[in-house]
Amino acid sequence: MERKNKIYIIDVTNRDGVQTAKLGLAKLQKTMINLYLNEMGIHQSEFGFPFTNHERNYLKANIQLARMGVLKPIILSGWCRPFKEDIEKALEIGIENVNISISTSEQMVRGKFQGRVVRRPQEDSSKPSIIGMVVETVRFAKENGMKIVGVNAEDASRTDDEFLIEFAVAAKEAGADRIRYCDTLGYDDPFTIYDRVYRLAKEVQIPIELHCHNDLGMAVACSVAGAKAAIDAGVDAYINTTVNGMGERAGNADLVSVILALKKASGFDKLNLLDERIDLTKAWKIAKYASYAFGVPIPINQPGVGENAFAHESGIHADGALKDRKNYELYDYRELGRGEPEIIETGRKITTGEYGGIKGFRNVYEKLEIEFKDEKEAYKILELVRYANVHTQKPLTDDELRFIAAFPEQAKLIFTVIPPV
Repeated sequence: MERKNKIYIIDVTNRDGVQTAKLGLAKLQKTMINLYLNEMGIHQSEFGFPFTNHERNYLKANIQLARMGVLKPIILSGWCRPFKEDIEKALEIGIENVNISISTSEQMVRGKFQGRVVRRPQEDSSKPSIIGMVVETVRFAKENGMKIVGVNAEDASRTDDEFLIEFAVAAKEAGADRIRYCDTLGYDDPFTIYDRVYRLAKEVQIPIELHCHNDLGMAVACSVAGAKAAIDAGVDAYINTTVNGMGERAGNADLVSVILALKKASGFDKLNLLDERIDLTKAWKIAKYASYAFGVPIPINQPGVGENAFAHESGIHADGALKDRKNYELYDYRELGRGEPEIIETGRKITTGEYGGIKGFRNVYEKLEIEFKDEKEAYKILELVRYANVHTQKPLTDDELRFIAAFPEQAKLIFTVIPPV
């Protein structure tokens, strides 16, 4: 039986989402995002920068969790520049999957590199070239055991088709497994991205990743249109998302919105193109956690997870929804894991943090039904909880507390940041 091409989700919250200006995530929060993504059945998490010193212990800890089977089957991948040194640092950590990124448009090559780099080797053999740098780095990564190597064409949407195809062919011949079509400035619309991705995928026959920004409010629409183009051209498609659409400037394609579009939109709902492992009922939990961790409220009208996503007030709408929710709701709130009452403590509340003591600490963990084998273990976890609170500068969530108790050695590594001498 012939294999059917599918659409997979690669979430980049922990790489692109954390680049949101004025915001960010602590390493514990990034780890929790990975755990929630894995629980949700997301195919891959681009979890950080191997060449960035303050990321390395967090990356090592998450690789350990993957080897322990805690972060499994999700694939963890690093983002690298087209330099051998970046690949070497990723290999040192134990990362087996990378995306190698470089600008491809004339605007960026001219505007960023200022004449130091050319696009093709034949343009000026005395200077490094975009194609040459990528080919050399991809070959090095593959020769040294990298399993999945993606190549990112930054600003692909402003790159001429001829060079984009030439670039993709060279990357594929060097051993690349995928090409990431980056709509870096949110310049595409659903029609242009469909046409361009279809041609790229058809001519090169390599799986395509869609990385769309929301500068014109079309990141989700462009992502699903580009993915459909890749499928129609006969290859797998991978959509880059972030939780709650976080990301630089106006953000990236929102994880939940992309999943809803692929499952519920009229052109997709019967096609069954989306990776079957995705569990939409985990959407509410991950969206709420990311909102808390980033300190950014979920917009009231956010698809699926916004406060008003299932709210009805006008007479006609309320009457229709009460008679049959399908009159005014495209999908049921329970499909997103919503509907359970949220309990808010209004009486005495004992918390534990960076200045917490053993009594309050034990009270908190007893409520979580977690017991320690002896006093020594309790004090060890208390000390980690204190460090975690210094690390996040927020009250720790129940799941964060559970994680620290269950995986103290990995938690310790995550909290350890040693500046280079």
